[in-house]
Parts: sequence; structure tokens; C-alpha cells
Amino acid sequence: MSMEIRVGSLVFTAEVAGDATNPLVLLLHGFPQTSHTWREQLQPLADAGYYAVAPDQRGYSPGARPTGKEYYRTDLLVVDALDMASALGHERFHVVGHDWGGQLSWLLAANFPERIRSLAILSRPHPAAFRAAMKKDAAQAHRSRHHKAFQDPKTVQLLLENNAARLRRSLADQGVPSPDVDAYLAVLCEPEALECAVNWYRAGGSGGSALSLADVGEVSVPTLYIWGDADATVGRVAAEATAEFVSGPYAFEVLPNVGHFVTDQAAVEVTRLLLDHIARS
Repeated sequence: MSMEIRVGSLVFTAEVAGDATNPLVLLLHGFPQTSHTWREQLQPLADAGYYAVAPDQRGYSPGARPTGKEYYRTDLLVVDALDMASALGHERFHVVGHDWGGQLSWLLAANFPERIRSLAILSRPHPAAFRAAMKKDAAQAHRSRHHKAFQDPKTVQLLLENNAARLRRSLADQGVPSPDVDAYLAVLCEPEALECAVNWYRAGGSGGSALSLADVGEVSVPTLYIWGDADATVGRVAAEATAEFVSGPYAFEVLPNVGHFVTDQAAVEVTRLLLDHIARS
């Protein structure tokens, strides 16, 4: 089922399943994806007694596309998630994040543990582990070269050339089925939407304070980290180092021969792991 979540002047579209009075599981997508990435997890979470909500985040929702890089600072994106949970009537919630949604989820758990029942991360390592790997692991720096490339003002034009050939290839090469590539790009082939999505990278951790990616502390809430060992953007060094930055209960699950877009390649296994983790938390 689709719904809208109003937060101030922004209106977020979302896919939802379950009873709104049940414990909230907020699922945050990454790039270049949308709420569609959680299509196989929503109903099983609802069937298990949760209220599963997967929003299209800032820039991805048509009603939440402010113009200007400054509106995509990481601190604002984190507050979006908190405000959406509040708008849904939930002070505390389980959070699940993939890729950029994972970055935000680490920040939520590190800075607002009183609001987070449990944390589940797909693909994206703890920011401190990621930062350390970028410095000491040349392979990780190469895997993450798109972060720097996205600062180029011509990025959106290049990504949309030839029917978004680069985006299509990056998804397909990591095992995303063609119909799902089409579903993601139905949103991101809009130049305005893609410009906003790329602004997440351009704004990065600017905005400072405790909500910056530059200095994320240890996470004490129950944490599950799922990583595919064929991930083209996150290597083993960063993935394994994540354990150093979690002080609470922690599980690290490696999915063999699975790439970065784990819900597209291993939906059944991801769902099983999420249900087990949330039930224990």
C-alpha cells in the first residue's frame, strides 16, 4: 500500500504494510534506488507483527525536492527519518538501511540510541570503518571513486546519457534484474530527481555537529550488518572493521556471491536475517 508522510513542508511517498499501531520498522533505501528495494521485505515484516514503512527519501519523493545542494546535508537527512517516525506516531523504532540509507541509519543509532530499538545495515560499513579503509586500502579508494566523480556538475547529464546507460550498467552488473532496474530508473531518470539524489554526495557530511559523517561514535543498540562478498563498492577490509565500532550486541552476516544490491539478489535470505534480528532485539 502507498501513503504520504508529511513532515513540515515536505511530503514523502512511502510503501507500507502492517498495522500502524505495531512496532515501526523504518526502511531507508540507498542510491540509485527507491523504496522499491524493500518490496520483498514489507509484507513478511507485517505478517510478523510489525508496521513496515519504506519511504522514498528527500529528493526521491516528488513532494520533497528542495532546490540546492545545501538542502541535502546529512544532518537534514537524518532528521527527516526521525521526523517521519514521529509523524507516524512512533517515538522508538527499528531502522533498516542500505547504502546511503545505511549511512543515515548508523548516524541515527550512534546519536539517537534512545529512539532506536534495533539497527540493521545492508552493504554500508560503519562510517569510521569506511573512512579508515579509504586511507589504508587502495582497493576501497578505487571502489569509491564515484564519490569524487559525483562532485562534477556534469554528473547528472552524463548519467542520463543513452537512456541512463551508466546507471543501468551499474545496477545490472551487480545482479539487479532488468524489471527492477526499470522500476528504480522510472524515478531517477527524471533529471530533477537525479540531481537531488546526487546532491546527497555533494553535500556529504557538511553541516557538522554530531550529525556529520566525519565523526560517528560507537553504536550500542543491537546491530545486524549484512554484506555481500561480491560487493563492487564495499570491500572486505571496511566490512570486517565495522565490528570495532559496535559496542552492543552485533551480528555480521556475509552473503556469498552477492553484490551491493543485496535485496535484489538475495531477498529471501535478507528477510530471514532481518526477522530474526528484529525479533531478538
